[in-house]
Amino acid sequence: MVDEINLYSSTDTTSRDDDTRNANVNSPPHYLKGRKETIDVIQDGMTDDEYHGYLKGNVLKYVSRYKFKGEPLEDLQKAQWYLNRLIKEVK
Repeated sequence: MVDEINLYSSTDTTSRDDDTRNANVNSPPHYLKGRKETIDVIQDGMTDDEYHGYLKGNVLKYVSRYKFKGEPLEDLQKAQWYLNRLIKEVK
């Protein structure tokens, strides 16, 4: 399993907005329907090279548009999530 982004330390207090942002980055509720998370279904349907390209494409997508959407930090964290997953796949 890929390491999740830790948005706050154990001594921080978090607001409801921070909790929602963390969930939206690491495990969006709408991606958890059924028995497998959507990312795992996507991976199962691709070769390793295709899957690496998919992850790389998502990194580029989120980095290239983070300034133009309502939640720039969230998009950068999503890019980081995909990059972390790609790094783990390459190891």
